[in-house]
Amino acid sequence: MVTEMGKRITIRVLVRGGEAKPGPPLGPMLGQYGLPVGKVIAEINQKTKEWKGLRVPVYIHIDPSTRKYEVEVGTPTTAALILKKLGKTKGAGKPKHESIGSLKFTDVVEIAKIKMKDMRVKSLKAAIKTVLGVMVSMGVLVEGEDPRKVVKEVDEWMKKYNIPDEPVLPSSQQKAEGKS
Repeated sequence: MVTEMGKRITIRVLVRGGEAKPGPPLGPMLGQYGLPVGKVIAEINQKTKEWKGLRVPVYIHIDPSTRKYEVEVGTPTTAALILKKLGKTKGAGKPKHESIGSLKFTDVVEIAKIKMKDMRVKSLKAAIKTVLGVMVSMGVLVEGEDPRKVVKEVDEWMKKYNIPDEPVLPSSQQKAEGKS
């Protein structure tokens, strides 16, 4: 997808982490703006290598008059991060009746921290609850417990693992503090 904002153009694509290729559709899209395709692809692969094999949103911001560009990488979906932790490829067919696995509460917290900047939440606790909600729809347990039960007891779980409830900083403040 290409969007134009004033003189700046943004190309939005989904790539497999660390596996972007210069062929269609990405290569021709970059080429039409006079960008060095190989260099841009290499930068995308470098920036997405930690998400190897997962589909990752990538935004390429281009100034067509100068041919300068910036590559911005998003995060995979919450469901993809959960499946990666479990080593699975898909959720349960009947999530209320079957389970595909169980994550440690600390894994849930880790996923919540990764996704916090993309969520519309005000705290880590709210992000954890959001991740737990996704787990319900996928048939994933938390240390053998139903995630719906854990949502109701999230304060106790956070206390048990000594996890402070961190506020979410606005994007501009995250960048200023080097957290984005």
